[in-house]
Amino acid sequence: MSEKDDFDLQLFLPYLLNQAAEASSLAFTQIYKDRYGMLRTEWRVLFHLGIYGTLTAKEIGERARSHKTKISRAVAALEGRRYLKRTRLERDRRVEALELTTLGHSVYNELREEARRYDQAMSDQMTPEERDVLTKLLVRLSL
Repeated sequence: MSEKDDFDLQLFLPYLLNQAAEASSLAFTQIYKDRYGMLRTEWRVLFHLGIYGTLTAKEIGERARSHKTKISRAVAALEGRRYLKRTRLERDRRVEALELTTLGHSVYNELREEARRYDQAMSDQMTPEERDVLTKLLVRLSL
């Protein structure tokens, strides 16, 4: 007969953080998926370019902490929708600069406003103090 296992998976911090991340992103996922047919990595690439301007795929991967294969697929999908364009860098012809097209900027601006509304709706479920503490703790854990 084995001893009772007292490990509570529901309180295991990495599991709990993952569950919270999935639950909190579910409704926003439907917005970018239903409206634009985008996957998670695609909207992240779009937002990185919308926020930071011209970047390479490697820079986006480092900022987003995402594997280069996922970034590459997302870039190809966004380029196929004409949301971004690639330009080979003169200093290193193996590297491409990525930037949003006019259409890409338009989609980014629409999704950014949806993201702001979604973020506010989530924030409204907490007191300002709770939001501040949660944000500080999540930033600390993500570094």
